[in-house]
Amino acid sequence: MGAEPERRRYDSIRRTAQALQTRAEIADAARKLFVSNGWAATTVRDVAREAGVSTPTVYSVYGNKAGLTQALADAADLSGDLDRQIAELDAAKGRPVLQLAAMAGFDRRLYERAADVILLVREAGRAEPELDAVYREGRRKADQTRVAVFSEWGKNVLRAGLDVASAVDVYAGLCNVDVYQTLIGERGWSPDRVEQWWAETLALVLLADQVQ
Repeated sequence: MGAEPERRRYDSIRRTAQALQTRAEIADAARKLFVSNGWAATTVRDVAREAGVSTPTVYSVYGNKAGLTQALADAADLSGDLDRQIAELDAAKGRPVLQLAAMAGFDRRLYERAADVILLVREAGRAEPELDAVYREGRRKADQTRVAVFSEWGKNVLRAGLDVASAVDVYAGLCNVDVYQTLIGERGWSPDRVEQWWAETLALVLLADQVQ
């Protein structure tokens, strides 16, 4: 009698894993087609064909073409490895320099692996409200992380004249996809060099001298 519940449990795990794999395949297909062909020219049927699934499967996972904006968000979020950033931030509590380095590392991974998606969403968002909402939500989440970290530091950690809000603004002005693309594409920097420069520069411009 005990074998049947065990079999059902493994069947459930298998179905969950298959569903996650299907979602990832659809997200990857959407990313590839939207980047290469553009948002307007890509249909749900195109995405289904590229992912190797039926069109109804795409609708069941993401709802409709507008819902595929979430596929782009999924693809970008997975690229940066948010879980790794959270673990590194937790491990570096009380050490602002290391926390800034952890955030710089996350941004490096995100832009290295998903700059094409971020730029697509931002540009297409000028005409598509759904994509604009996805882009703004991504920026909001990024700011939310920085606010949480900077707010934990207490007094005399940020450089004189900076509050949390202005520190978040400075961070966003320095560590963004346009700076990354310029340094990589035009100046020939490596991703490692960008990450190291971001970490060092963030510490210099955000932290009080005695903290660095």
